[in-house]
Amino acid sequence: MRVIGLVLSLIAWPAHAQTPARIAYGEIQRENAGYVVNADIDLKLNPRVEDAIRHGIAVYFLLDARIESPRWYWLDQTVVSETLNYRITYHALTRSFRLAIGSFHQSFDNLDAAVRTMTRVRRWRVAGIDDLEPGQSYKVALRFRLDTDLLPRPFKVSALGSRDWSIDTDWMNWTFLSAGVSAE
Repeated sequence: MRVIGLVLSLIAWPAHAQTPARIAYGEIQRENAGYVVNADIDLKLNPRVEDAIRHGIAVYFLLDARIESPRWYWLDQTVVSETLNYRITYHALTRSFRLAIGSFHQSFDNLDAAVRTMTRVRRWRVAGIDDLEPGQSYKVALRFRLDTDLLPRPFKVSALGSRDWSIDTDWMNWTFLSAGVSAE
């Protein structure tokens, strides 16, 4: 009887396993001379990744955005493909966590504050006003993931096939109607 209970709990475990990351909210808006993305990402770092950061290992994350124009006669045409790069490091001398978003850097007293800032994306410019045709429908997709390619070599080896280093969301997809030309 114990064996059956153990087998049933192992079968049911993946259904109850919590994914370490998911995109909770995403939108694209026209703003001034372009289109910007706003997104909220639910992210729970596992202890192995947290431990690596606390020991001074730089950990990289990527937020990918893709805008496609649907075509009936062929595959959808990718109009925009952008990536936002994040790097979290710990500096033992200052006892602070440093978050780099592209070329912008900010220091935090704790890791949770750095992760909260990283997972709240606001006004990320992904396309210029001329990149999208006014009044046309586009498919938008967002994905957030840990970039294991930039880890030091010993961590790359342990990351291969490891669930601890597999932090990525499914693509969040929605349809977007680009803004028409405003009469000014």
